Amino acid sequence: MPGRKRDPKKGTGKKPKGSGRRLYTDENPKDTVKIKFATPADARATVAKVKKIKKPFARKIQILTVGEQRAKVMKKNEVVGIFKRGKQAIRNAANKKVKRNGKA
Repeated sequence: MPGRKRDPKKGTGKKPKGSGRRLYTDENPKDTVKIKFATPADARATVAKVKKIKKPFARKIQILTVGEQRAKVMKKNEVVGIFKRGKQAIRNAANKKVKRNGKA
């Protein structure tokens, strides 16, 4: 079609205007962290995995928040608590690291 702009390249993080294309696609599936929250054991395993991965602090908190919100909607209060405690543990570890490095 003449006059129509081409879509941006994949991986640039830009989405085509007015198009649903790539709205729910994963641009980099290798970077995706899979989470499970069906049972308390799944939640504990997810928290342990997130603590071990080499990602920025904010990304780890985001991942656990997604699990927490999904579990909350499904009324799985025990799982919600596990994710909340996991987020607090990550925050405490980050604070301890900052204090140890003398930045606070």
